[in-house]
Amino acid sequence: MAKIDVKGTSVTVISGGIDDYISLTDIARYKDSERTDYIIQNWLRNRNTIEFMGIWEQLNNPDFNPIEFDGIRRQAGLNSFVLTAKRWIEATGAIGITSKAGRYGGTYAHKDIAFEFASWVSVEFKLYLIKEFQRLKETEYQQLGWDIRRNLTKINYRIHTDAIKTHLIPPLLTSQQITLIYASEADLLNMALFGKTAKQWRDENPGNKGNIRDEANVSQLVCLANLETLNAHFIHQGLAQAERLKLLNQTAIHQMKLLLADAGTRRLEGKQS
Repeated sequence: MAKIDVKGTSVTVISGGIDDYISLTDIARYKDSERTDYIIQNWLRNRNTIEFMGIWEQLNNPDFNPIEFDGIRRQAGLNSFVLTAKRWIEATGAIGITSKAGRYGGTYAHKDIAFEFASWVSVEFKLYLIKEFQRLKETEYQQLGWDIRRNLTKINYRIHTDAIKTHLIPPLLTSQQITLIYASEADLLNMALFGKTAKQWRDENPGNKGNIRDEANVSQLVCLANLETLNAHFIHQGLAQAERLKLLNQTAIHQMKLLLADAGTRRLEGKQS
């Protein structure tokens, strides 16, 4: 959860990975701090708003109820029509808008919808909101990069010993291992990087509640992400599983050696990032 200042109004942003939700209550406060719920309801009962939110849900929410949506859309425009965020969510199964209780309670909406609401409140306010939101995301990305570098620094001392390097550098697979057929593409990647399947790792670690990838360090996870992309490319090319495994294993060995060498260079130079 973060706060951004938009033309003197504090707006709450809730980050949830890929999706960010912005407080409609805070945006409405820019127009009238005493009647935020009334402002949101007025916007919700607008036919254009309902059309926009319905299309957004159809694009992003597989559980959206189109039948209930059509019923609400037909009522829009009538003098007696009233729509609240709670009713919209309960009737259609919408995920683009949510209501929260407690200290940071209020009505929140996915950034796509929040920007639309801000435009209805004030075009000028919307532009400033987008600008401050982008500034917030840039700051978060910079912090994320710093966190990754800091975590890599913490494991530098471990990856310089020969014993640890033996565990980090993937083993060269035998011809017999390469010709085996694996149940899933995930296990294909596990074999390429770790030299074993998820089941083999669980059998070797019966007391561990996690899985083989939970125990991977940052360098291995970076390598794994690269292998996933490369494997998708190989599949598109039509390469057989055995050939893909051989190539992925060779790539994993090469990349992990580079990662270890790079970490060793930073350590010898006394760098902390």
